[in-house]
Amino acid sequence: MSDQVLFTNARLFTGVDEGVIDAGAVWVDGRYIRYAGLAAETPSAADGVRRVDLGGQFVMPGMTESHAHISYTNNGPGDLDKTPVEQAMVWSIDNARLMLGSGFTSAISFGSVHRIDVYLRDAIDKGVIVGPRLVASGRDVGATASNADLHPDHARPQMEGLGMLADGPWAVRKAVRTLRKNGANVVKLFLDGEGLSNHAPPGELTYTDEEVEAAIHEAHTRNMRVATHSRSAAAVKQAVKFGADFIGHANYLDDEAVDMLRRARDRLFVGPAIAWEIQFLANCESMGFTGEMARNRGYEREVEATVDAVKRLRRAGVRVLIGGDYGLNITPHGTYARDLEYFVDLFGLSPAEALLCATRDGGAAVDPAGMLGTLEAGKYADLVIVDGDPLADVRVLQNHRRITAVMKDGKFYRGLARGNPYLASPDDMAAPRPAAPAGPRLAEKVLASD
Repeated sequence: MSDQVLFTNARLFTGVDEGVIDAGAVWVDGRYIRYAGLAAETPSAADGVRRVDLGGQFVMPGMTESHAHISYTNNGPGDLDKTPVEQAMVWSIDNARLMLGSGFTSAISFGSVHRIDVYLRDAIDKGVIVGPRLVASGRDVGATASNADLHPDHARPQMEGLGMLADGPWAVRKAVRTLRKNGANVVKLFLDGEGLSNHAPPGELTYTDEEVEAAIHEAHTRNMRVATHSRSAAAVKQAVKFGADFIGHANYLDDEAVDMLRRARDRLFVGPAIAWEIQFLANCESMGFTGEMARNRGYEREVEATVDAVKRLRRAGVRVLIGGDYGLNITPHGTYARDLEYFVDLFGLSPAEALLCATRDGGAAVDPAGMLGTLEAGKYADLVIVDGDPLADVRVLQNHRRITAVMKDGKFYRGLARGNPYLASPDDMAAPRPAAPAGPRLAEKVLASD
């Protein structure tokens, strides 16, 4: 018999729309949701199911980090490929735990150091480690002199952990095939550059149309999806034209780019990944840049352009996703929920609209089959229980202490965001207690106070 639990007395945000159900209930049966809605309308078949009274806590679908860099280890942008792979793997395991503990039950990788994301995905799926559902990418694919080409020719590191440099259609196809052989789900393509780059600024296309078409065709032929780094309108249009699935950044858009995205809105997703720009402007001096230098690199203008772009995309009905470039020293792991605040304060969304970007739309991006992102009968049981009201103040989700528990695939987790969730309490050394019955009582245990 499958494990079952009925949560009652919940403020329920199903993610289907912006509404909230004040007297809600969620019935979980193993991996799946059997019912989510008004407690008074719970099917009578749930009468014998174990019940947990949530005392009015907020229940919402698990969120998606749509521009994930789990294998980044909170280092500077120029040091991403300098961490020894053994050390990066250890820290990545911790990052995966922290992401799940932060309420993000799914993630789309936007570039991995080495093959770490593939091994993380497989270990998570097998239950060896804890972490989000991970759509895994491999190393970035970029041309010579692209933003994936980080080091000058005289100082190339002996280990190549981040970028795969490929020039010409057949070399690009070979790079995609290599990623496929090594187990990646996603191909990350650099189509233009970055403000900090002297040789690959935003707007300077680093791949020809022929190369982009070859890469995306090869990926789709091999049942892979394509994510692009596209800051400029030209790079966005290139990505849309040849069928990219996920477009990262999209900071500078002209009317043609917006129209192309509007017409392709049912098949693709855009993630502005605004955290990097905001935090660079706030912390540029710690990275060796003055405020004037940061402005001269165009970052203030880029934030302003992104605000305008997101508003235009929202009016056009394009799905805009939460997430982006967390895992750097100025955007550390565990702070993913800041994006919700940016969506509200910068882009003008309501808290409910921001939550829909993180849940419903993020879930659709991870799983086109429609099993994620909302709390509905028949879908996977991925949910977050919050001691607070994100609809009143979305910043509550940045406070890990207010995340009471996270469920992924019907399994409960609590305290994963603590510094060391495995550290035992002295109370655990007391005389053994009777073994708890298997099944739904696990929910009662994890929801009890520490």
